[in-house]
Amino acid sequence: MYTLGINAAFHDSAACLVKDGQLIAAAEEERFTQVKHGKRPIPFSTYELPFHAIFYCLETADIHINDIDFFSYSFGPYQLLEQAAPISLPLTMSSDKGSPQSWDALFLTYILNARFHLEDGYPHHLQQRFKGARIRENQWRFTDHHLAHAASAFLPSPFEEAAILVADGRGEQATTSYSIGKGSGIQRIGQVNLPHSLGLLYEKITMHLGFQHSSDEYRVMALASYGEPTWAEGLRHIIQVGEEGQYAIAFDELEKLLGEPRQAGSPFTDVHFNIARSLQVVLQEKMLELCNWLQKTSRQKNLCLAGGVALNCVLNAYIRDAGIFENIWVQPAAGDAGTALGAALWTDAQELDLPRSFEMTHAYWGPDYSDETIETFLKENKIPYRRLTDIAKETAAILAQNRIIGWFQGRMEFGPRALGSRSILASPIDPGMQAKLNVLKDREDFRPVAPVVLEDKAREWFEAAHISPFMLFTFKVKEDQKEKIPAVCHVDGTARIQTVNRQQHALYHDVLYAFHEQTGIPILINTSFNSRGKPIVCTPRDAIECFWSTPFDDLIIGSFHISKQYKQ
Repeated sequence: MYTLGINAAFHDSAACLVKDGQLIAAAEEERFTQVKHGKRPIPFSTYELPFHAIFYCLETADIHINDIDFFSYSFGPYQLLEQAAPISLPLTMSSDKGSPQSWDALFLTYILNARFHLEDGYPHHLQQRFKGARIRENQWRFTDHHLAHAASAFLPSPFEEAAILVADGRGEQATTSYSIGKGSGIQRIGQVNLPHSLGLLYEKITMHLGFQHSSDEYRVMALASYGEPTWAEGLRHIIQVGEEGQYAIAFDELEKLLGEPRQAGSPFTDVHFNIARSLQVVLQEKMLELCNWLQKTSRQKNLCLAGGVALNCVLNAYIRDAGIFENIWVQPAAGDAGTALGAALWTDAQELDLPRSFEMTHAYWGPDYSDETIETFLKENKIPYRRLTDIAKETAAILAQNRIIGWFQGRMEFGPRALGSRSILASPIDPGMQAKLNVLKDREDFRPVAPVVLEDKAREWFEAAHISPFMLFTFKVKEDQKEKIPAVCHVDGTARIQTVNRQQHALYHDVLYAFHEQTGIPILINTSFNSRGKPIVCTPRDAIECFWSTPFDDLIIGSFHISKQYKQ
């Protein structure tokens, strides 16, 4: 049985294909269109389905869309229709354009008709697997948004039982939800509804600091390390945690507290650093209160986190270090893209009623390209290259020369983090390498770069390090190791590590192993293979275009080495 999961309601459009409980393919639409986040999260964009990601899933399984048994869309529009007064579609924007209800009719209309758009709205060049589509009503499922998040966190986790906490901007009504997962079942035990939302609070302060919401929250997290929590007391007053996991946020007091917003492009001052720090501190405190309630209520020793808030790796480490739960697991696409995975796994589990059989141990579920395909592309475009005989050792030797490489190998990652398939790799030994990479990627100078480390060496370099394949937790760099890897040691002494073993990604592991043999350091810098404002590269063409328009030194793509030192 094939189940196709679709996320398209807000942002990070994605598709995921599950067959009889096993994940076959998963990818974000942005990787194929090279439009960051796929689209902006506005009512006018809700009709945009992830056709390219869906096509990729169908192509991977070598099936037509009519071979899909069930479709699961990660939003439940009927919840809003049932509780709303009669609504009509406005022809022009009302004066109250800031009201969340202003365009509900347009938003819901697109979602309710997604099935029909999927049948005949596909791009012409994708018709091979869409033409003649006929999707019956009984094949279509609308899955509650927070249930899809919860399923994406629990069903592929290593736990048989766990508490589940989902925190994001919003679903249909829920902004934070609490559940208990057992076997293939998920029971919700509480939720916080709009307008109160920790995710929306983070979005609003992201915009106040001159960044783009639903896009740049990770920059605020990085900015926070440079400030002091001088606004923390005011934010604590705005967020009031009550009984039964409830909280309320006085959004109308936020603007008065923070003052004038920063304009994009203007300099950062201590005020901005301190606001970011205060937000991070208070978010951690309030989330910990919610986790305390959830643990006492659920009596579970394991915790699964999902929602955009769960992409905050500093927060995740804070919850981990509090010791409320013995184990914490976060799915690599914890944001909205992951709801496509959750919706598919949940619908599959409900229809088949079989024991769980899938555990997500890696994030490599996207497209890959053969050496034959890559070499054909290089020849057709007259790009000079040489074929490597020992990819790992030769790549490690280039890295040991302090050169920066684009690394394009195997199946693309699912989720926002580059994890060794579409990465920029560099040596962590040079203290100036972080600055070089930030210039190369046209990023702010306060942005850290993250390390990847051999799994069996992690505890030698990072305090209390555990298996962390998805780069979703921070760890303290050991004091006696800091001077050896200065480029990946953040200003607060932490690093957002990725651990890797050979079963997850053999070639990536082997490069690390070879670099360790050559330098004594089992660590590399790993950052995403993209330029500013663009998603991570997906295809050989994306990789070549990014390489030649960015000051890289080398590109290792499949078995081939491309260098700017080679003559045309």
